[in-house]
Amino acid sequence: MLGSTHGSLTTDSRRARVVACEDRTSPVVHGRPADAGELDVSGRPLYADVPDLDRFFRPESVAVVGASDTEGRPSTGITRQLLSWAERVGARLYPVHPTRPSVFGLPCAPSVSDLPEQIDLAVLLVSDPLPVIEELGAAKVKFAIAFVSGFAETGERGAAAQARLAAAVERSGIRLLGPNTNLNAFERFRDDLDGPAIALITQSGHQGRPVFALQELGVRLSHWAPTGNEADLETADFISYFSEQGEVGAIACYIEGLKDGRSFLLAADRAARRGVPVVAIKVGRTETGARTAASHTGKLTGADDVVDAAMRQFGIIRVDGLDELQDTATLLARARAPRADGVVVYSISGGTGAHVADLAAEAGLRLPVLSEARQAELHQWIPPYLSVANPVDNGGHPVGDWRGRKIIDAILDDPEVGVLICPVTGPFPPLSDKLVQDLVDAAEHTDKLVCVVWGSPVGTEAAYREKLLGSSRVATFRSVTNCLTAVRAHLDHHRFVDGYRSPFDEAPRTPSPSFRKARALMRPGEQLSEHAAKQLLRAYGIRVPREQLVTSAAAAVRAAGLVGYPVVMKASGARIAHKTELGLVKIGLTSASQVRDAYRELTDIARYEGITLDGVLVCQMVERGVEMVVGIGHDRLFGPTVTVGLGGVLVEVLRDAAVRVPPFGEDQARAMLLELRGRPLLDGVRGRPPADVDALVEVVLRVQRMALELGDEIAELDINPLMVLPRGQGAVALDALAVCR
Repeated sequence: MLGSTHGSLTTDSRRARVVACEDRTSPVVHGRPADAGELDVSGRPLYADVPDLDRFFRPESVAVVGASDTEGRPSTGITRQLLSWAERVGARLYPVHPTRPSVFGLPCAPSVSDLPEQIDLAVLLVSDPLPVIEELGAAKVKFAIAFVSGFAETGERGAAAQARLAAAVERSGIRLLGPNTNLNAFERFRDDLDGPAIALITQSGHQGRPVFALQELGVRLSHWAPTGNEADLETADFISYFSEQGEVGAIACYIEGLKDGRSFLLAADRAARRGVPVVAIKVGRTETGARTAASHTGKLTGADDVVDAAMRQFGIIRVDGLDELQDTATLLARARAPRADGVVVYSISGGTGAHVADLAAEAGLRLPVLSEARQAELHQWIPPYLSVANPVDNGGHPVGDWRGRKIIDAILDDPEVGVLICPVTGPFPPLSDKLVQDLVDAAEHTDKLVCVVWGSPVGTEAAYREKLLGSSRVATFRSVTNCLTAVRAHLDHHRFVDGYRSPFDEAPRTPSPSFRKARALMRPGEQLSEHAAKQLLRAYGIRVPREQLVTSAAAAVRAAGLVGYPVVMKASGARIAHKTELGLVKIGLTSASQVRDAYRELTDIARYEGITLDGVLVCQMVERGVEMVVGIGHDRLFGPTVTVGLGGVLVEVLRDAAVRVPPFGEDQARAMLLELRGRPLLDGVRGRPPADVDALVEVVLRVQRMALELGDEIAELDINPLMVLPRGQGAVALDALAVCR
């Protein structure tokens, strides 16, 4: 963890309702928010409002509906906790109960409408909040919290009850947190810490405890939003709000399920525009995790690969463990923007340095070899038989003089170095104490990141408790893995925001000329024939082979002459999914007789299999290239998705694919290709020429346009194979399958 924040480091929707932003003049990173009210060509919002949650987190007046002072009742404990909180922060608290004259000595009002002032926040300690919502709306209460469980987390009946509650909240005009939530938002936050803070969002209160406890290590926490079942207020609302708070240096999230994919992306986009890092655990990487999350919060978990891709698109840093969440959020909240991306490992042991350097390289960090001049400088204070190229092995940090500080300063002075990592696998006084002191002192005089991994399992040593945790300039970790994860996230985040351009600014608002032509080809609920699917591709400017659809052997021969030998012949029908397996594809035909025989064989197979054909395709044969697949899918949370991967007959076996959620730009289309294990095939292997990557990217972007305009009408589109020809020759869709929603 980074230590105490005193003198700390600094950092340079209701389903995405389309309404005006509270503050349209606030600065943005690279671009402006789309105007409120704008929709993309699919009818989805391009801008979400930022809810004004100031009076939720810092209410001046609070009504406790169902307040109790009867010992043994859960509502009594909550009432007592709220009384203590209100006294601490200076809020006015009013107990509300229809039959009690007083609670804990405070006079009780029979209803909220009988209170002497308008209420900022109503805390509902009733078994059924639904009847109370209308009353709260009439009294113009701004916010309410519903603790009671038994809603969407319990199954279909609970989900229906939650839907009724959400509808009542929508009608009332109030904003509701919960149900199935708690009082984490009103914990005791330390007010003696300064510097950039972490804002916390959790769907499970217990899972937020480790992050909240960071305050005991000197890390400032500003807010905690326990979202529960999210009948109204959701994770996206809080991300948007926290992104606008100047005190927030990073947002830490524990997410079990997302309520609405587009509102989540719009919130992430807002954070990215403002350069606010979002670090998140998202449950559901495995089938078991997804099932458990659904039962806990009643959320739609969504396909994890799509969630993962969506987070990467918008710069959300996804981690797996709560310890990673703590360490990564702390570093991102408080570390300055990096001056360079080079990492140096500095250790008192050659073995330790080699081990950590190996792990760092595996984590994707760049470990530059220090220049000969820099190494010569270091060898003034380090014996010449020790390696100082990177990692730097000091053989035992100098204890009795000034040399140790000189070594550290020399490393940090190198222009290629942005991060210094010093692993201390175990305390070894006085050497480790002097090492820590020199690191702390050096960190105070540099704007580069100094990280220490304190590996002692005890953690009671003075060097750790007093020196490291007492420093605002040293990032301290208890494990090498967490250190490397956090450093990688730190460098990636700043690289991402430096080049970020919001895809929502460039998303199409009006249909393209292709749209009307393509929509006429749609057949709701049906699978299109290959011929019709290729017409769909043609409408969007995607190249297909020369081909003709024929219904006789004689016509096939004439078509082959026009297309040019050799040709490929394929059966074309609305319900043919795997033509190769059924023997419905014939390739390399070079004569009229072969074409006639192929036509008869294809139609005979179709008749035997009971397949209705609209004809036989006679196609140009395209041989030389890399087989890829590009397609459209449909995710329950995010809607249309675009996939690219290695294609051909083994596409389902290789499963080498990358996915994105529209809208996205050319940079993300190219990033998709870099994620593929088979990416080197596009660069040319075993004497093959490099493939036309630019043409492949263009196809991905054209398919994205199709997904935006027709995504709600297309359940599935597969271009497989898309033959990517040698550089400069383009890409050709050799086959296509389209299924209409």
